[in-house]
Amino acid sequence: EESKRMWESEGPAIFAAISQYSLGALTQTFSGRLGELELAAVSVENSVISGLAFGVMLGMGSALETLCGQAYGAGQIRMMGIYMQRSWVILFTTALFLLPVYIWAPPILSFFGEAPHISKAAGKFALWMIPQLFAYAANFPIQKFLQSQRKVLVMAWISGVVLVIHAVFSWLFILYFKWGLVGAAITLNTSWWLIVIGQLLYILITKSDGAWTGFSMLAFRDLYGFVKLSLASALMLCLEFWYLMVLVVVTGLLPNPLIPVDAISICMNIE
Repeated sequence: EESKRMWESEGPAIFAAISQYSLGALTQTFSGRLGELELAAVSVENSVISGLAFGVMLGMGSALETLCGQAYGAGQIRMMGIYMQRSWVILFTTALFLLPVYIWAPPILSFFGEAPHISKAAGKFALWMIPQLFAYAANFPIQKFLQSQRKVLVMAWISGVVLVIHAVFSWLFILYFKWGLVGAAITLNTSWWLIVIGQLLYILITKSDGAWTGFSMLAFRDLYGFVKLSLASALMLCLEFWYLMVLVVVTGLLPNPLIPVDAISICMNIE
């Protein structure tokens, strides 16, 4: 009985997480049809630049697991919406601090030893992927907010539908219309924002059983304590992502690195 209850809760959450992670993996797969350099560009951006942002944002958003869980257990349902807004303030501010990594990706990647032609191509793709950075900032607090109320089925449905849409439009824009990496960026950015908009509409329409009572200035209170908890969560998760990022960057030091970088990044995505 306990196992059944756990799978009813965690099964949709697993599906939602796999669906969201698969957006980048699918884009990488379609980019591989364009050529070795294009695949390397998407792979490095997806694994290193976006990987860094993903780790930081997911880690900082994970602070809500503690706070929203406590609020839900204590019956302070309204505070869950306040905590989510507070997390938005912190994560959107963090996104602004991460912007230079996207803007100056080529020299940063070259500094750590990535091959110049791969660094240049990955840096160009990183500029197109800036909207995804802010989608991360919006999505992860929403995700933790819904998980704390066990509304994981909603997340699963939205993520699954968007994944299907993403696959169709990736083929359409990348291969059929031959927009290349521009089409890949447009599709991936749009898919992430569709997830955010879908989840947000659900919260605004249903009021999430009283957990959402509208925007409040309370979101700007006690930010220091929230930042400390968020940074601790982010550091813990980022260490896991950095292990993978280091492998991708170091592989770029090999002679003729295109195929090795492509191969290792695909393996890391599967991992």
